[in-house]
Amino acid sequence: MRKTPVSTRRAPRLRASLVAVAIAAVSGATLTGSPASAAAPTTDTTQFKGVNWADPRDNFADDELQLSGLSTSDTYAQTYTKASRIISAFRANLGANTVRLPINPYTVNGSYWKSYRGVIDAATAHGFKVIVSYWEGTGDRKDGFIDDEATYWPMWNTVVKAYKGNSRVYFEPMNEPHGYTDTEWADIAAKWLDTYKSVPRNRVFVSGAGYNDHVTTVCADPRLKGTYLSLHHYGFWKSYATYDEWVADLKVRIGDCANRTVADEFGAPMTTGLNYNVKTPDDNFVNFVQAVTDTFRELKMGSVYWPGLRTDDIYSVQKLVGPANRPWLETTNQSGADRLAWAWGRGTPVKG
Repeated sequence: MRKTPVSTRRAPRLRASLVAVAIAAVSGATLTGSPASAAAPTTDTTQFKGVNWADPRDNFADDELQLSGLSTSDTYAQTYTKASRIISAFRANLGANTVRLPINPYTVNGSYWKSYRGVIDAATAHGFKVIVSYWEGTGDRKDGFIDDEATYWPMWNTVVKAYKGNSRVYFEPMNEPHGYTDTEWADIAAKWLDTYKSVPRNRVFVSGAGYNDHVTTVCADPRLKGTYLSLHHYGFWKSYATYDEWVADLKVRIGDCANRTVADEFGAPMTTGLNYNVKTPDDNFVNFVQAVTDTFRELKMGSVYWPGLRTDDIYSVQKLVGPANRPWLETTNQSGADRLAWAWGRGTPVKG
């Protein structure tokens, strides 16, 4: 399987960030038009304390997704066993209770689905909440649109049928729908809800518009009431910002919708030796991590770090250790793990 080198891992997301920043710049009224979220499913989202578990290819693939540490040749039993150990390590090392997993039509509509279900089943059996999210393909297909509706809807038919009865499984119709306008994306999300009326709305994550970079417009849409909203936020979106600037940047993207919003992607380098437990005002990433984790805690928002595990990703807060058939995880940056704990309501604040 092709692995994306560390040096190019951020490039696609950097291009994404430039568009996201442009959206924020030209759509100030949209971002700051922060509606009240009276239809929120709960008063806060702190129940979600999680990490993303990713394919080394950043989850953009034109074939079956192969999560780091797993193999598409694994049986259901082998997948379940490996996933059980990795999920247990996420809990033991980080205190996580949520994992976000990618799906695509190749993974769900073909024979591998039987094995891939072992990941979801293992996670829920261990008490984890699971957010299942659709990722588009790569190359020319990586354009922010659903690749092929003729395979997209059958994929969701299969996933919903399998897991609508499992209260620990949550459904996210699309990751980073940046090809669509805010209105077009809200229309698709509304169509998803209408198609799967049997799924409780408080088990659906509606992605923020663009690169999931603001939730204010989907929050304001009455057709989407009762759902959770997912936000993405990254430190590489700016070459430098102060702590206060990062707090302000995050809050404008949330508006008054924090009680419906989960940041189901945010991240920063974890393998480069940065210390996120000490104030370092001249370092953009330290400012970012401290600002967002403080803000998530302040606003009582759930958060799902990107990535908990992804092979060869400098942002990965965990790495694989042990034999392939009995994987375990080690923490790559304890200070990063400490900031996650702080965001999730535990731990201690940053030192002066």
